[in-house]
Amino acid sequence: MGIKVIKISEEQSILEAMEQMNRTGSKVLFIEKKGRLSAAVSDGDIRRWILKTQNLDTLVKNVANYNPKFLYIEEKHKANEYMRQYGINAIPIVDERMAIVSIAMWNEENTKLKNTLNIPVVIMAGGLGTRLYPYTKILPKPLIPVGEIPIAQIIIEKFQKEGCTCFYMIINHMKNMIKAYFNELKKDYRLTFIEEKEFLGTGGGLSLLKGQIHTPFILTNCDILIDADFREVYDYHLEQKNSITMICSMKNYKIPYGVIEMGNNGEIRSIREKPGVSFLANTGCYLVEPKIIEAMEDTCKIDFPDIIENLRNKQEKVGVYPISEYAWMDMGQLDGLEQMKKRLNSDYDILSCSNNAEKPSLGGE
Repeated sequence: MGIKVIKISEEQSILEAMEQMNRTGSKVLFIEKKGRLSAAVSDGDIRRWILKTQNLDTLVKNVANYNPKFLYIEEKHKANEYMRQYGINAIPIVDERMAIVSIAMWNEENTKLKNTLNIPVVIMAGGLGTRLYPYTKILPKPLIPVGEIPIAQIIIEKFQKEGCTCFYMIINHMKNMIKAYFNELKKDYRLTFIEEKEFLGTGGGLSLLKGQIHTPFILTNCDILIDADFREVYDYHLEQKNSITMICSMKNYKIPYGVIEMGNNGEIRSIREKPGVSFLANTGCYLVEPKIIEAMEDTCKIDFPDIIENLRNKQEKVGVYPISEYAWMDMGQLDGLEQMKKRLNSDYDILSCSNNAEKPSLGGE
């Protein structure tokens, strides 16, 4: 990776910084002034800023660390040890003038930086998938192929890379086809099917898991892919003592019209031509405490956002873990499915996973 691709101007926005991090795969960017190392900004710096201020529109200079860690050229051999000590993924190597001459990146082949996470994963896979017609007239949504393998299998393989080995899949529509597919796979993880007898919404099926999960767990829709360090999400969830932590994506939407603000008596107060609007969107992926399951009514039809609202009304703590826009893919609609296919088939993709597993045929229900 070239030095230029992990440098950024302090006058750029944090949204631009996160876009650059996603594009390059680097979790930290560096700022130079007059050819000298000046500051560093990491994805963690940006996340902490958002959580503290709820401001998505600020500049990098308001978030950056102006006392960055670095090594001189003659100390370059200490890079891996230094990054392990401080829990960082990259460190600039500078000359005597403090000019960046190279970037030492974390070498996972030599030492493991990230602690793996082995907690249960619950996949909500019981819906009709009506937004994906005509595909879902033939296949249930969890078996819609993205590339060569179904989306639900991609999700499982993604969480396997995080260290997860225990999966629950709540199923209903075309459930026998889903079970047949996964039962034919050669698996090195445990997958338990939880069968709804009636449609219980995006949250109600959790009541069928009473007594089965005793630790915090990941809950995810069956049509999304998330690029996040779930060990960090888990640690944040515990640190904040949340009942639920929502993983939310920063979105930046440009309104394709001139926006008029009207004053008294119909006069124009201001005109903004095609302004951008930044906000956090719910991705459909959560960290959840097991007590949430135990407190649910049996076989009650309810969507998970309604569960969250009920908790908030009871003063339970629900938190947010922000990720970048690029780190969330949603194939819930046809255009999203096509975008996901392109992303997973591209030369560089942070969400790509191996598809060397044996691929059974998609048998009928």
